[in-house]
Amino acid sequence: MRKIMIMAMALSLAVVNISCKKGADKLGNAVLNLGGEQEANTIIDFNNNFIDSYKNTSKHVERILKYADEAVVRSKGGNVMMMPVISSMDYSFSKIKEVPSGFEKDKAGIESDFNIYKTKKEKIEKKFEELKSYMNSEDYKDDKGAKAENLRKEIETEADALYLAGENIIMKIKPATDAAEEVILKDHPLKNYILSSKNVMNSLDSVVELLGKQYTEKFNEAEAQKKYNEFAKAVEANAKLVFDVKDPQYAYKKSQFEIFNKNASSFLDTYRKLIRDAKEAGKIPDNNIQQIDSSYESVLSSYNSFVK
Repeated sequence: MRKIMIMAMALSLAVVNISCKKGADKLGNAVLNLGGEQEANTIIDFNNNFIDSYKNTSKHVERILKYADEAVVRSKGGNVMMMPVISSMDYSFSKIKEVPSGFEKDKAGIESDFNIYKTKKEKIEKKFEELKSYMNSEDYKDDKGAKAENLRKEIETEADALYLAGENIIMKIKPATDAAEEVILKDHPLKNYILSSKNVMNSLDSVVELLGKQYTEKFNEAEAQKKYNEFAKAVEANAKLVFDVKDPQYAYKKSQFEIFNKNASSFLDTYRKLIRDAKEAGKIPDNNIQQIDSSYESVLSSYNSFVK
């Protein structure tokens, strides 16, 4: 679990057609004045396509890393029942033709990181194919697994670089994406509900970041409880909003808003369990972090459904 919950942290930055962050800044005004909604949509499209690509690629790389671990075990005579079958589905990557000009001064840096991301993505796939060929032909019987171990180390190195480039891109595209959201959301009937819901997601990001850190380092009950309280407050505030949108074309959004709130509340249940179990164990158990990850996916999915 080298990158446990990495996608939770990244995906919460995803925006769709009508999502937003409170407060347009200078960049937001620049987007509005220079490019308007067309420029804003271009930025949001890049954000969404990259986030989706990063999600799928990260999961794919994690499966490759697991395959490499098991390949080393088998190549050295260890007991591995069956090597996993791995496939990749990253349709969003092909949709990214260029980095939009709307990112302005950050465009060059984003392009640099994106090129690294693309290169590492290709190298990992190439080394994975090499490892599969080595295992399928049972060439490890000739070198006692030496090549499997070397390839695993190389894949791990490339994966670390890919994750770093991906995280850098997410960090750099966020300000312009938030500003673009402000442009798209202007005067939208669901604005208040989306703003409040995104506040829930931002708080949840903070929770996930803390738990990811405590999972790899040391559990701190006081810090975990503080984040719980902050998130619970955001969830409560969102749930108290009365969905009162007059436009009939958005009537169906009421149930989606309620589902989002329900899933956010369920996350709190999972979070309380984690705090209790981690306190008893002195660290965050693997099964708890996996439950948190699964619960996060449910919250995120319902959030994205609501803001589409």
